[in-house]
Amino acid sequence: INDNDEFFGKIQPELAAGQDTGRDLIVLTDWLAARMIRLGYVQKLDAANLPHAFANLSDQFRDPDWDPGRAYSYPWQGISTVIAFNKKALDGIEVKSVSDLLDNPRLKGRVSFLTEMRDTVGMTLLDLGKDPAKVTADDYDAAIARLQKAVDKGQIRRFTGNDYTSDLAKGDIAACVAWGGDIVQLQADNPDVGYIIPDSGYMTSTDNLLIPNKARHKTNAERLIDYYFEPEPAAELAAYVNYVSPVAGVVPYLAKIDKSAASNPLIVPDKAMQAKSHPFRALTQKEETAYQQKFSKLTGA
Repeated sequence: INDNDEFFGKIQPELAAGQDTGRDLIVLTDWLAARMIRLGYVQKLDAANLPHAFANLSDQFRDPDWDPGRAYSYPWQGISTVIAFNKKALDGIEVKSVSDLLDNPRLKGRVSFLTEMRDTVGMTLLDLGKDPAKVTADDYDAAIARLQKAVDKGQIRRFTGNDYTSDLAKGDIAACVAWGGDIVQLQADNPDVGYIIPDSGYMTSTDNLLIPNKARHKTNAERLIDYYFEPEPAAELAAYVNYVSPVAGVVPYLAKIDKSAASNPLIVPDKAMQAKSHPFRALTQKEETAYQQKFSKLTGA
């Protein structure tokens, strides 16, 4: 899946017509997972086939407001949205917050934000002292206005998918809003790449496993989900992709593979980091349309 919206456009006609998509298992970011559940496009999971998943799911991921009790989904990996920087490109400039990205004239044209609305607006809301889990229309408009001001004065170079990684590694981007797993991977080859968690907090989201309607092998799909909640396979996955493991008890198994990964809070958040994490609340269909239109106007999409 290259893009959530693009993929939804591909499978929506089949699901709306009550047809098999040809897929037994799909992995979608939480906001689209919420839409799929709301539209009745996915099947309720059979808990009898998910003993490891139920037992080993970390508390942080257990009860999202869009799927209480995880009746229809289980997390694949968690996503931490942080501020990343290239130390050499910063050349002594201090970056500690989203305000620094938006306001420091020495960073003009050398800052990027993400095309994922909930990450960019969510981080801006936190910087404004607002809770993305309780966002109102006025809060949202204030965040958009704050970002628009930075766009108008040329502070923000561009809005990106994860293609920001090459610009950050080269130093064309000095600092940006970024995804934690990408930063872990970049740091392996580039000691100048670093990250900070703002005092205001950071955004978290998840990519989620779901079984679409009419899937031909539902039980097997559930067994595969359950397999990835056994600690050893979960550790192998976390070591490979460098994103947040949703599996409690994964640390000792991960440490056998990669000690540095097991102690990296971007992969295994400690309690202090978890306390700073914030989700973006589930939106109604009407809100989602209105919010996305305003964000698309901001980004020029």
